[in-house]
Amino acid sequence: MVKRGRIVAFFLLVLLLGSIIGVTGTDTAKNIKLGLDLQGGFEILYEVLPAKEGDVIDKEALVSTVNALNNRVSVLGVSEPNIQIEGENRIRVQLAGVDDQQKVREILSTQAKLTFRDVNDNVLLDGSQLAQNGANQAFDQQGRPSVSLTVKDSDDLKNATQKVLDLYPDNLMVIWLDFEEGVDSYKAEAAKTNPKFLSAASVGEVFNSKTVTIEGPNFTVESAKELASLLNAGALPVDLKEIYSTSVGAKFGEQALDKTIFAGVIGIGLVFLFMLFFYRLPGLIAVIALSVFIYLNLLVFDWMNAVLTLPGIAALILGVGMAVDANIITYERIKEEIKAGKTVLSAYRAGSKNSFWTIFDANITTILAGVVLFIFGTSAVKGFAIMLIVSILLSFFTAVYGSRLLLGLWVNSRILNKKPGFFGVKQSQIRNLADADEEGDYPTKFDRFDFAKHKNKFFIASGLMVVIGIAVLAIFRLNLGIDFVSGTRMEVLADHPITQVEFTDELKKLDLEAKEIIISGDKSEIGVARFDKVLTKDEVNHVKGHFKDVYGSDPSISTVSPTVGKELARNAFIASLIASLGIIIYVAFRFEWLMGLAAIVALIHDAFFVIVFFSITRLEVDVTFIAAILTIIGYSINDTIVTFDRIRELYKKKKRIKTYEDLAIIVNRGLRQTLGRSVNTAITVIFTSVALLIFGGQAITNFSFALTIGLIAGMYSSIFIAAQLWLVWKHKQMIRKRNVKTEPETEV
Repeated sequence: MVKRGRIVAFFLLVLLLGSIIGVTGTDTAKNIKLGLDLQGGFEILYEVLPAKEGDVIDKEALVSTVNALNNRVSVLGVSEPNIQIEGENRIRVQLAGVDDQQKVREILSTQAKLTFRDVNDNVLLDGSQLAQNGANQAFDQQGRPSVSLTVKDSDDLKNATQKVLDLYPDNLMVIWLDFEEGVDSYKAEAAKTNPKFLSAASVGEVFNSKTVTIEGPNFTVESAKELASLLNAGALPVDLKEIYSTSVGAKFGEQALDKTIFAGVIGIGLVFLFMLFFYRLPGLIAVIALSVFIYLNLLVFDWMNAVLTLPGIAALILGVGMAVDANIITYERIKEEIKAGKTVLSAYRAGSKNSFWTIFDANITTILAGVVLFIFGTSAVKGFAIMLIVSILLSFFTAVYGSRLLLGLWVNSRILNKKPGFFGVKQSQIRNLADADEEGDYPTKFDRFDFAKHKNKFFIASGLMVVIGIAVLAIFRLNLGIDFVSGTRMEVLADHPITQVEFTDELKKLDLEAKEIIISGDKSEIGVARFDKVLTKDEVNHVKGHFKDVYGSDPSISTVSPTVGKELARNAFIASLIASLGIIIYVAFRFEWLMGLAAIVALIHDAFFVIVFFSITRLEVDVTFIAAILTIIGYSINDTIVTFDRIRELYKKKKRIKTYEDLAIIVNRGLRQTLGRSVNTAITVIFTSVALLIFGGQAITNFSFALTIGLIAGMYSSIFIAAQLWLVWKHKQMIRKRNVKTEPETEV
């Protein structure tokens, strides 16, 4: 009997979900904060050093410095700064959406120590004696800009002026502003004679008030306001040394955002079409669930007040390809049960039940890789890791519960009882239950493939490729980016196509010689230059100003000190090691240690070929490359886990396993029964990674390349390497156990 109420409930539920997404989706997306790589801005990692001998850099000093930096940023009108302590002596500053990066960057690290001194350079009064917010922009009697200062105690000013009158015949009190590195707007002219000198006041009487005025011939209204703001923010209690920095021009961020969103629409659209074509009704339900999945990702990110970076958007787009994996696992399992002769309702229940732990295990391993990425990654990579973890958790929720709820309404309505075609199963593919094999054997379209028989061919082929790969790495090595070898990387966006000669000439005007120059972009409008040396802050500011004048937009510049480069390389190695160990431990715990070991060998195989590919193509290896490798590790293991899960299931069903042939039968059946799922899942994720590669922003091109190659290698290793390794090792283990049991007991 058809229960039409469930069909009505399905459409009402879909209508409700669509209405919620339609009404709140746009506002939710707009509320999400964008990272500096999407709206322009800069990030600097400072090493905190003592301001004078004897000072100690402790927690209190770091907190005081963060407070001082926050004060400076707030008085300059920069919104939503992110200033955090890292480790024992570092502070990371991230400021997105900054219009004048040069000015704000300079003001952040300048000391701005105000002192009133006598002619012998003895300090009479300093900035610490100013009242809170005691500096203000004012005008002198001639209407020229000046700075008015109010001290906490009038006696301080009284004593200082009294001392000048009593001890010095010329009655001069010199006002100095002691910048560590200087701010151009204040010292542009004065720096030619003395960058610290502000003015020299002639003291005619004792000042018996709290207010004094600084008058300088080079003051403008803007510079006077900035000086007052700096003095109110207070001097920094420490010295700050830049050891890592990256700045992104606003046009670069805008272009990256537009391109990546377009790539996402293309990739996600292809996934939707594939699911509709291949899985029919379940595919439609998967599309609905994936739409809810995308909305929930944006909603959770908004709730978390997290910052969405370019790699984060890439993670969301890839997340759609990965999220569909859970649907494919379930739908393939339901199709298998229908082909085995079960009714649609029984197949739905059995397929949902049997696929749950497979999906769970596959997601756990990817989350593990995401957690490792978050712990050891830089800020942009952390954004990717957060989105990856959120995507996996939400995909589990939408696929396991959301999709099954919607599909269950149709199945339980009984309307599909005799319509297997809605699940993509032909009537000719269904066999009688009485003919079912208790060991789980049923015909597939891959039965002609004997994966176990040809294992040695796969091992030899992979072995030869590994040998060739080692030779390639020995000859060409990797084209390591500045993240790992230190230096400076500059990316210029021109308003017209540029040539390598033109770009080189512009660099020569700045007395810069690049180690490498690459022209890229759809219209050859992007110039990329790498330098062995780390450009100083002043050099970076000069370069940014020059190219903004020449090409009309701020270039993106990253600098990495040797110290940070070594740390990034070390962290990349540690992250990969921890992720691999974590996966092998989990797989060994959930399955058996031989499967875990085989999975890790397959993962190393996948990562190795990505590295070789980058060596041959000379693509730059940076921190996003490491993110791609760990993503491949986490995702590739999914495919292997699904295969091992089926092999374990078949192993338990088979009552007697005594010979190599028995094991080979199990491996072949497991691979044949999961091959369709492996191929379909790989295709959906490759859709998204290739879309990012072709249409995405320049900043994630290498990341997309690594993912695409890694996904292809992962599909190969899951089908032709991992299960076959387990077959060989499991057989040897059986022989050893058999030999132990048959050994005669030794008499004592």
